[in-house]
Amino acid sequence: MPAGPLRPSFLDSVTGDILLRLGATFLFALMSLSVRLAAVEAPVGQIVFWRSGVALLPILIYLWWRGDLPKGLMTRRPWGHFKRSALGAAAMFLSFLSLAHLSLALATALSFLAPLIVVPAAIVFLRERPGGIVVGATVAGFIGVLVMLAPAFVRPDAGLGTLIGVGAGVLCAVATAFAKIEIKKLTATETPAAIAFYFAVVSAAGGLATLAFGWAEPSTRGLLALIASGLLGGLAHIAMTEAIARAPASTLAPFEYTSMIWAVLFDLVVFALPPDLFGFTGALAIVAAAAVVGMSSNGPRPARRAPASAARPFSSS
Repeated sequence: MPAGPLRPSFLDSVTGDILLRLGATFLFALMSLSVRLAAVEAPVGQIVFWRSGVALLPILIYLWWRGDLPKGLMTRRPWGHFKRSALGAAAMFLSFLSLAHLSLALATALSFLAPLIVVPAAIVFLRERPGGIVVGATVAGFIGVLVMLAPAFVRPDAGLGTLIGVGAGVLCAVATAFAKIEIKKLTATETPAAIAFYFAVVSAAGGLATLAFGWAEPSTRGLLALIASGLLGGLAHIAMTEAIARAPASTLAPFEYTSMIWAVLFDLVVFALPPDLFGFTGALAIVAAAAVVGMSSNGPRPARRAPASAARPFSSS
């Protein structure tokens, strides 16, 4: 039984690594589409439960194939897993709330705020001094958020939904940034298998707890969307992990931004929703700023680096 990443010859090349990352990005985009469709009928907590619970199936099969069951799930840091998982679950709730009130494109753009939030946090808490380009890009990104909020003030009919969606997206980025810090701490002693497994379990439990507030009885279409969100999310995690296990994060990072292409296309094709001027301008500013910060050598750097295979061992999306 293999214990490492898949090794077909055509995937050993840089092209194969990039294709895996592009595939993961596409699967995450499909997952977001499924969440958006499910949100028409189901409350956020119910979606979180299905997204996390169903995702356990492909993840557990993958971990079994790798030989990471059950030893890969053993932990000496249950409290650390709880903190990481609670932050990740909060990020998931907020992400899905954002998707319920915004277009796919705008909600996806807000997800790129996480690296921008790290910049001021690094300045305040780590006393790092990022370069002027990074600081300027960060400011531009946050200005992009203000531009996205403009419809809340110029279109009163859509104001409340825009405020809720953008607010949830910003808070999601904050929770994601702190969750990544906890992930980094855990990778010193814990396996990616354990980090992924306990996150999914805690998130599913958090979603299940919302049953007390009432769940919907989804139609066949809604049920399929709920199931698809979990299966696609689990498969996306696997593809992303395999890609990161093969190539440096710096090689793969630029391809993460292709998620914006899929989000815009899904908005157009599925919802017949073209981007408006404010949304498009704000989203473009955020994504461009995140790209500059992420690829700049002058950006804030962590004190210690985890192995490439564990740097992002299963996203919280």
